[in-house]
Amino acid sequence: MTRSISRSAARLAAVQALYQQEMEGTPTARLIHEFHDHRLGATIEGETYAEAEISFFDDLVAGTLDRRDEIDKLIAERLADGWSLDRLDKPMKAILRVGGYELLARRDVPVATVINEYLDVAEAFYDQREKGFVNGLLDAIAKMARA
Repeated sequence: MTRSISRSAARLAAVQALYQQEMEGTPTARLIHEFHDHRLGATIEGETYAEAEISFFDDLVAGTLDRRDEIDKLIAERLADGWSLDRLDKPMKAILRVGGYELLARRDVPVATVINEYLDVAEAFYDQREKGFVNGLLDAIAKMARA
């Protein structure tokens, strides 16, 4: 499997993990362990999940959770007037948080790659309008984070 496919799988799994964490409050170490044992590369209900780059997945999940307050502030500052983080649904928050973390902390990954990857993740959950929202918000964070 190519590195780009395993990293794409890691990004999608990280978004799923963040969503699960927000729904259930699962502690970080247990959350990562659950994904290692039961999701990454597993077959669930006839669906085989791609093998993810484990260390990249671990960094995305743990790093996003460690820096969540900082990332949430960056997201909130870039929302339109009258909008707050609380108005965003949980999958959208997970996409923006992990994408925001990658822009802040993973300078080894080009901005265009990060944004395109999370647009692909958003496409799994949303229509075109929401993809435009993800694109605009991550682009705004990138301008600040990679200035």
